[in-house]
Amino acid sequence: MQSTEYLRVSSLHAFYGESHVLHGMDFTVRRGECVSLLGRNGAGRTTTLRAIMGLTGKRTGSIMINGREAVNLAPHKIAQLGVGYCPEERGIYSSLTCEENLMLPPKVGSGGMSVEELYEMFPNLKERRHSQGTKMSGGEQQMLAMARILRTGARLLLLDEISEGLAPVIVQKLAEIIQTLKQRGYTIVLVEQNFRFAAPLADRMFIVEHGQVVAEIAQHELQEKQAFLQETLGV
Repeated sequence: MQSTEYLRVSSLHAFYGESHVLHGMDFTVRRGECVSLLGRNGAGRTTTLRAIMGLTGKRTGSIMINGREAVNLAPHKIAQLGVGYCPEERGIYSSLTCEENLMLPPKVGSGGMSVEELYEMFPNLKERRHSQGTKMSGGEQQMLAMARILRTGARLLLLDEISEGLAPVIVQKLAEIIQTLKQRGYTIVLVEQNFRFAAPLADRMFIVEHGQVVAEIAQHELQEKQAFLQETLGV
């Protein structure tokens, strides 16, 4: 079991200034697994991803990434451990073209996808490669944000609300891409409001309330836990 663990978050507390947001987050993610953090707005799911990346204020507890303790590391050091973060706001630079945005982050590991491979996976980006960042649709910007971290060689992907506000056809495309990445052995943590998007993709789901994991649901338990999910998430 130990050897297959890629990420272990233990007793994680995180703060924004005086605000105590995470109250002892505990969960593990196995190599090649996709897990989803589900919960209502304000439960602490996005803060969990930001804390793993070192982007919150004070953190206590433990964040083991591929066997390395990362709770006191700076964000760039965490990225160098092979972690790619796709924030909810996407972070596309409006003054740069699609391709310039794609080339921006440095390599953090070997085995990153080439631009040709990424254009094959995201054909829309190939068509828009000379377009300014802001001229791209929300769906194209989301694909660009994902493609950008895949080029770096990151093997642990932290994806925050990637389906939010996008047309169903784009959401379907993103689901297919995540399935492909799973087949290629990537380890993925999804924070999602869209239960119907996350449920088929996630091997396990962690329900988050008040900065803590309150339940873990495996893919095969979804049917029997429907009432609980309805009550907890309103899905």
